[in-house]
Amino acid sequence: MTTPEVDHEQLQRSLAEHVHGYSVILHNDDVNSMEHVVDALLKSVPTLSEQDAVRVMMDAHTEGRAVITICPLETAEFYRDRLQSFSLGASIESA
Repeated sequence: MTTPEVDHEQLQRSLAEHVHGYSVILHNDDVNSMEHVVDALLKSVPTLSEQDAVRVMMDAHTEGRAVITICPLETAEFYRDRLQSFSLGASIESA
């Protein structure tokens, strides 16, 4: 019986992504309507309730930015890209 080779560096990065998490950030803008932002949030981040989407939109509106969710890197990148496809300012940061 042989032991499979393990890339420990890759394993550490993967674990860090899943354990540490990444914040998906919504940035305020002066272009999109509040309704458009809420609609885009609901279509882009399926885990959000309508109430959460409104809260995120209002936080971004008043504070300039808001954390939408914290999730693994690949999911965060997907959400960011989806939000950007709706012409919203979005980014990700290490949580």
